[in-house]
Amino acid sequence: MAHTTHAAAAVAIAGLLLIEPAFAQKKYGPGVSDTTITIGQTMPYSGPASSYGTIGRADAAYIAMINDHGGVNGRKINLISLDDGYSPPKTVEQMRKLVEEDNILLDFNSLGTPTNTAIHKYLNHNKVPQLFVATGATKWGDPKHFPWTMGWQPTYQTEGHIFAKYLLQHKPDAKIGILYQDDDYGKDYVKGFKDGLGAKASQMIVKELSYETTEPTIDSQIISLQASGADVFFDVAIPKFAAQAISKAYDIGWKPLHFLNSVSSSVAATLKPAGLDKSVGIVTAEYLKDPTDPQWQNDPARKQWAEWMKKYYPDGDTADAFNVYGYSVTATLIQVLKQCGDDLTRENVMKQAAHLNFAAPMLLPDIKVQTSATDFFPIQQMQLAKFDGKTWVRFGDVLAMK
Repeated sequence: MAHTTHAAAAVAIAGLLLIEPAFAQKKYGPGVSDTTITIGQTMPYSGPASSYGTIGRADAAYIAMINDHGGVNGRKINLISLDDGYSPPKTVEQMRKLVEEDNILLDFNSLGTPTNTAIHKYLNHNKVPQLFVATGATKWGDPKHFPWTMGWQPTYQTEGHIFAKYLLQHKPDAKIGILYQDDDYGKDYVKGFKDGLGAKASQMIVKELSYETTEPTIDSQIISLQASGADVFFDVAIPKFAAQAISKAYDIGWKPLHFLNSVSSSVAATLKPAGLDKSVGIVTAEYLKDPTDPQWQNDPARKQWAEWMKKYYPDGDTADAFNVYGYSVTATLIQVLKQCGDDLTRENVMKQAAHLNFAAPMLLPDIKVQTSATDFFPIQQMQLAKFDGKTWVRFGDVLAMK
């Protein structure tokens, strides 16, 4: 009798073993196997925005650390990072290669508003995740029309709104001069800023000038802005031109209240080239812990970041906030891949990206990465900070983006 029971049990177990794989079936999209996950990105390793190239190197360095620790659910990540020179036609060429030849699972953290705009429809048409793009353009959070695209950092419009809100409270009689890059990135910031000023925008803004990334300098624009009588300067420029603006304004004796967009707030990439002494008093908005801020020297997350820099990116500049950005955004990608488990399809990648409640390392206190199926804006809070000649000093409250 006992023998029969054991036999029946063995048959039952065998039956369960036969059924079990159906429940735990692995689902793979392009670029995925039992051992690897292949992803891609484009970065401006050359060209006018090359100071952002360190983000791609930081992304790769974080992935190297993850791979050294066994990867994600036993799979190593293969990141293919290609140079597009911040040129939209080149971005299209490189992304087609990544999708059609390299067979990537997803596009991760490709940099630039004009460059991502050039591949926006292509990736959505082909149902390839365009995940955590390295630009704050507001259009990356439109799941209804572009369900395969998601940003990561706070949006440019809402950052512009924060600067405007501060002015209305503290300098309502301001005469504002604006310099912006003549593309979707620049226009997005200006729209948010004007929306924030509301009905007062037309009377407060006295001069508005743009520049092209092909221009050698923006000296003439800075001279014109000074001549307009502006006592507030809203500086919507990438690091190369932001550094020029800071230096030129100082050299000609123009001393406005200077708002610098967060995408150029790196001490290493913008303020040092401009001159730290020339940068005193500039105001920006932050959502990450600045690596130059002494307040974080004994912070556990800051210490882990510094150790990672030393081991995995020793050539990187520890004064460069872009290396904090790369570290934190890649940690968010790893969280998405962990949540995917063995269902590593493109559909599940986007599903998990839209279900995040994650304290990414090096975010400021009280700021988290949070998304939902209808909310593709992962980070929606910032805090204003003023440069004191050495570091950014935060002031005021953490401001919600909505």
